[in-house]
This record gives sequence, C-alpha cells and structure tokens, in this order.
Amino acid sequence: MAIARLHGGPLDGQLLPLEDPRLDRMIVPYSETQVVYERKGSPENTGEGDGPTEAEFWFVESEDDIDPYNDTARDRR
Repeated sequence: MAIARLHGGPLDGQLLPLEDPRLDRMIVPYSETQVVYERKGSPENTGEGDGPTEAEFWFVESEDDIDPYNDTARDRR
C-alpha cells in the first residue's frame, strides 16, 4: 500500500491511497471540479518493515475557480 500526502490547495493535509507509488501527477475530484497535484521528491518508506510507502504531492491548479466560502452554513440558509 502507498499513501499520497497532499500539500497546498483545498485538500491540504489529506492522505489518499496511492495505487502506484511511481505516479507523478494526480487529478482528484473536488466538489464540482477537479484539482491537480504533482509529486515532488522520491517516495519514502520503501523498505519491507518501515510502514506504507509515502509520496508528497503539491497543489498545481484547479479546473475551475475554487471558492471555499460557497458551501458555508450561512450560504445554505
């Protein structure tokens, strides 16, 4: 099992399963759009007994503008 650790953008701090630790780019659904993250650095914990392999991915862009305030409780009233 491998884990993608996301940095920046709307999914900052999230951990996602990573099917292929050699993957260099992830396109992830977010609300009604998609966000793009690119891997930086080499995967960590690639040995037998050191836990799941981790790769760091950094936010690059979103398909549409992201407004973090468009889904607040105040807007749903």
